[in-house]
Amino acid sequence: MIPYGRQDITESDIKAVKEVLSSDFLTQGPKVPEFEKTVSSYCNSKYALAVNSATSALHIACLALGVRKGDIVWTSANTFVASSNCALYCGAQIDFIDINENDFNISIDSLEQKLKEAKSQGTLPKVLIPVHMCGKSCDMKNIKYLSDKYGFKIIEDASHAVGGKYNDYKVGSCEYSDITVFSFHPVKIITTGEGGMALTNDQTLYNLMSLYRSHGITRDKSMMDKKAISEWYYEQHVLGFNYRMTDIHAALGISQFKRIDQYVVDRNNIAIKYQEMLANLPLKLPFIDQSILSSFHLYVVRLEDDIIDERDRVFSKLREKNILVNLHYIPVYLHPYYQKIGFNKGYCPNAEVFYKSAISIPIFPRLSSKDQSYIVNEIKKIIT
Repeated sequence: MIPYGRQDITESDIKAVKEVLSSDFLTQGPKVPEFEKTVSSYCNSKYALAVNSATSALHIACLALGVRKGDIVWTSANTFVASSNCALYCGAQIDFIDINENDFNISIDSLEQKLKEAKSQGTLPKVLIPVHMCGKSCDMKNIKYLSDKYGFKIIEDASHAVGGKYNDYKVGSCEYSDITVFSFHPVKIITTGEGGMALTNDQTLYNLMSLYRSHGITRDKSMMDKKAISEWYYEQHVLGFNYRMTDIHAALGISQFKRIDQYVVDRNNIAIKYQEMLANLPLKLPFIDQSILSSFHLYVVRLEDDIIDERDRVFSKLREKNILVNLHYIPVYLHPYYQKIGFNKGYCPNAEVFYKSAISIPIFPRLSSKDQSYIVNEIKKIIT
């Protein structure tokens, strides 16, 4: 079987994990801060905070920015539910922006129009969460311009995009955002098994996220209300969570990160080969923007309008051939939970058209040329 994504685990990864298992610290030891430093140095951000999932990172990012009941958070309609659930965890309201048809990211035109309307109605968002779909950065410069104009904060959901670039800045630099979030799930660019990270250039946000990550507790004397009476003394300052990453996971992340640039090169080479091999078929292929380095977490093809109704058949036929294609994503507001809180079909038309036509086909660093040719040949048989 050929999955749509697969982790790449080497002997050096296994050795790194074994060393931690034989050490004095399985968690709350030296590997987590080492991993954080590795990622922040790579991305050129001031701070990085490792957590047990990207969902946890999104949650503490919202909390650090003061999201609470009565606030409004906006995100892309085309994303995994975690990008919107994080706002609901804080008691806020959520709303969705439609996507553009070129790269499946937030449409700047739709965003600007919605902001104008929200300003006139007094319903501007406190936070916007743009999602870097498939690994390609959103148009962050224009999003930052609108942020300055309308006064909202920005959390980049870069779960797909570690290793990518935008305007010569590494995704994660937070050049155009307050906080950036990564995912290290096994199908992502690098993996820690499960895990995530929040990056920022703001020390206050970093300190708050550090508190929320670990029960709201600090041992930092500069943050205490009382003078520490002993080394064991600690204080709880907020209602936090146990979102810590273990040293075992961090050790795997450190080892994996040594190959991050090669992984991105490999994924881009596979994407370019798909572009060539799938040309002239009734498919809409991803738009490759030369000014943005995508990490190509996903390679999504869309059926042309005249065969769009064939999507489910194509999907099933490919799976019958042991090509485990997937679908990314059902527009969030079409899920039953979101329908119950007031959203209806037709809310974001572009996202719905994308959903009806899209199939994610396999892409991962060790996808062989033989398997890639097999995938393409099976697609040709089904749609031509």
